[in-house]
Amino acid sequence: MAGKQPPSEYSRNLQSLLESRHLLKSELPFPDDVIEWHIQKGLIKAEKPIEETTKGFVCKRCGQDQQVLFARYPCYACNKQCVYCRSCVMMGRVSECTPLLTWKGGDQSKWPPVQMVWEGILSAGQEKAARSIIEAIRKKEELLIWAVCGSGKTEILFQGIEFALNHGLRVCIATPRTDVVLELAPRVKKAFEGAEIAALYGGSPDRGMLSPLMISTTHQLFRYKEAFDVMIVDEVDAFPYSYDQTLQYAVEKAGKRQSARIYLTATPSREMKKRAESGRLKAAHIPARYHRKPLPEPSFTWCGNWKKSLKRHIIPLAVKRWLFKHKEQKQPVFLFVPSIPALKSVVPLLKKEHFQSEGVYADDPDRNEKVKRFRDGTLDILVTTTILERGVTVKKAQVGVLGAESAVFDESALVQISGRAGRHPQYTTGDVRFFHFGKTANMVAARRHIRRMNKMALLENLVD
Repeated sequence: MAGKQPPSEYSRNLQSLLESRHLLKSELPFPDDVIEWHIQKGLIKAEKPIEETTKGFVCKRCGQDQQVLFARYPCYACNKQCVYCRSCVMMGRVSECTPLLTWKGGDQSKWPPVQMVWEGILSAGQEKAARSIIEAIRKKEELLIWAVCGSGKTEILFQGIEFALNHGLRVCIATPRTDVVLELAPRVKKAFEGAEIAALYGGSPDRGMLSPLMISTTHQLFRYKEAFDVMIVDEVDAFPYSYDQTLQYAVEKAGKRQSARIYLTATPSREMKKRAESGRLKAAHIPARYHRKPLPEPSFTWCGNWKKSLKRHIIPLAVKRWLFKHKEQKQPVFLFVPSIPALKSVVPLLKKEHFQSEGVYADDPDRNEKVKRFRDGTLDILVTTTILERGVTVKKAQVGVLGAESAVFDESALVQISGRAGRHPQYTTGDVRFFHFGKTANMVAARRHIRRMNKMALLENLVD
C-alpha cells in the first residue's frame, strides 16, 4: 500500500473487530499493510504481549507469570528463539514478536434506549440490594451482594442494567461456568426484549461480539481490554475463577479503569468477608429467599465407613433408609458424592435397589439430558459431584451428601449444596442430610452459616 490510505470500510471493520479487544494480527482478516497503516496513524495500538520483568516473563493477555508456563520455540517470523505463553496458547500463540492489537481511534458505539419489560416484584431485601447496585454503577464503585441461595440474584440486577445501558454504559455479566451463561441468557433477554445482548462461551455463535450487554464465561474475557463500564461477576467464589489468577486478571483487564465492579455470591471468600467487615468493600446483604421462607438447615447422620461399604457393593443402611423414605413420599433427591469413582460405584447399587437413578459429573456428555429427566420427574435420584452445587432448581428436591467429611466439601460447597433444597416457591422446605464417617469443622461451619443467615432474616423481618 506504500503509505496510501486504505478504503474507509477497512477502518470501520477494523474498529468493529478491535474496539475494546486484545487480538493478534493473525485473528484479523485484513492484509498486513492495511493493519500497519492504521498502527502508523495511531488508530491501532500494538502492545508487546510478553513482558520481561526482574522476576521473569509476564503474559499481557492472560496475566500468567509462572515461569514454567513460558517456553521458547524457533520462530519463522523473526528467525529467533521466541518466548511464548503456554497458558493461553489455545487462543492462538502469543509470543515476543507477535503484538497484541487494540483499536485506539475512539469508541463511537451508540445504542437506542432500552426498557425493562420484566414485571416481577422484588422483595424488600432484593429492592434494597437493587438500589445499592444502581448507586455503585453511578459512583463506579465496588460492591459485594452477599445473598443466600435462592434469593433471586439475577432479578436484582435488572434495574441496574437498565440504568447503565440508558446512560451509555456497557455491561458485562461474567460467570465461571458455561451452564450458568446458558441459564442466565434467556432470562436476561426476556427481561430486555429488543436489546442487543450477546452470550459468550466456548462454541457460542456470539463469540467475538461486543454488545451493550454481554453475558460471558470468564474464560472468554481474555480477548477484551477496558471494554466494560460495569463488570458484574456472578458466583465470584466458584471454581475455577476463585482459584485461577489468570481468570481474575481477565475480568480485571476487561473492565475500564474507572468502572463499577459488582460481585454476587452466597458464600464470599474469607478475604472478601474481611474487606466487607472492615468497610473496605461495600456490601449489601440479602439473608432471605424471595419466597420469604427460611433456608433448610442441614442435619448430620453418621453412616459408618461408607467407602468400605461401597467396596463391598453395599449402600450404607442409614443412607438407604433415608432414600426409600423420600421415594415413598415421591420427593426427588440430589445425592452429592465426593468423587467420580464414588459416583460410579453408587449409581449401579441404587439401580439394583430399584431406584430410578443416574449420575452426572463435569465431563459427562449426557449431563444436560439427565438433569432434564430429573427436573421432569422421571428420576428418583440424581447422583452428582459438586458440579451441580449451584443454580439448579427442582420442585420438591431433597438433598443428601454422602461422605460429607471429605475435603472437597468445604464450607462454601456445603452451603451451596444445602441451597438446592426448598428453592421452589411452592415447595419451600426440604430435608438436607450430611451423611458422614466423622463430623468436620466445615460441616459445622456450613450449618452455622445457614443459621446465621436465617437469624439475620428474622431480625430484619424478611421471613414469615
